[in-house]
Order: sequence, then C-alpha cells, then structure tokens
Amino acid sequence: MPTTNVPAVAVLEVETGLQQLMGDHDLYRQILRRFRQRYQDSAEQARNELLAGDAVSAQRTVHTLKGAAGMIGAQQLYLLSMALEPLFAGPPTQCIGPLVQLEQALRALMVAIDAELEAAPAAPAVAAASAIAAGGAPETGMLVQHLARLLEEGDGAAIDVLERSASVLAAGLGVEVFQEVTEAAHQFDFEGALAVLEGAKGKLSA
Repeated sequence: MPTTNVPAVAVLEVETGLQQLMGDHDLYRQILRRFRQRYQDSAEQARNELLAGDAVSAQRTVHTLKGAAGMIGAQQLYLLSMALEPLFAGPPTQCIGPLVQLEQALRALMVAIDAELEAAPAAPAVAAASAIAAGGAPETGMLVQHLARLLEEGDGAAIDVLERSASVLAAGLGVEVFQEVTEAAHQFDFEGALAVLEGAKGKLSA
C-alpha cells in the first residue's frame, strides 16, 4: 500500500500556532477547541467520500483540513494533507495508504490538543471583548472594512492584518468566523475569505 513520505515534525507546534495569533494564548485555545469539534472526523470523511466515488469532495475535505492544520501549528497533519491533496486527481487506490496515515496523524493530533488544553485551561479573551464593549466596535468595524478592501484587491497584506489584530477581530466577528476567514486567507483564497467576512459584517452593526 503506497504511503506518503514527509519530514519528521512535531504533531502540534504550539509556538508556531501562537505566532500566527500574535501570542494570544486564549484565542489559540479557543481555536484548538473548535478544531477538535469540527475536524476530528475529517480524515474518515475524506475516505468515505473517496470510497463513494466522490474524489472531488474528498479532495476538498483534505484541502480544508490542511488550512486548519496550518493555522494551529499541526505541521505533521499539514504536510500529510498537502502531499495527499494532488493524489485525488489519479486512481483512488493511490490515496488509500496516505489516507490511513492522515487518520493516524489526526488521532495523534487530537491527543496533543487535549493535552495542551488540559495543561492550560481556557480563559475567555477578556481584554479584546472588553475593548469592544468599551466602545471599540466602531474601530473594529473600520478594521473589518480595511481587511475586506485588502481581500477584494487580493492583497497579501490582509494576512498581516489578520495576524496583528487577531484578538480584536476574533472578539468582534466570533472565533468561528475569524478562523474561517484566516484559513481561507492563508490558502490565498481571498475571494472565499471575503465572502465569509461579508456575511459576518452584520454582527458589528447589530
């Protein structure tokens, strides 16, 4: 059974994930929780889609998993997903071995995420939320408009804005929306990121 060869890397590189969120530990743990809830069955889902003859959906599932893994610093899963993704264009049999590897890596990641969350219990992102409650919402709205403009222009500076203002944006948009926008932007899917952001703008004006 063919498998994918990837460099030996850590299952979860916490520092890498924190760097993408400007060191915001609280936000990082919220995103770890959401990753666990949303992606724990993704490898199995991709395998089932492939076995059902839907290689396109299987590839899309792995592509989404890759972006989410990269955001939290799950380098092993990211590299395996990246190596597997183009294989869906060929015979399904060449994907089976790498999919088994992906499932094993995802299980190991879930254990690592649980360990990280248990070691550092989550606390709400009080500082960012308080800033908005104290009158920061208009400023957040301007930040979102600036971000939307950069995404519309396909400007890579949008990624810098997402990283520099992670706490404020996550508090204003919600962690789920913030993560979806960030995942898409990191994959240079600026159009997809903009669509998610536009759909969430109402939260700031509500």
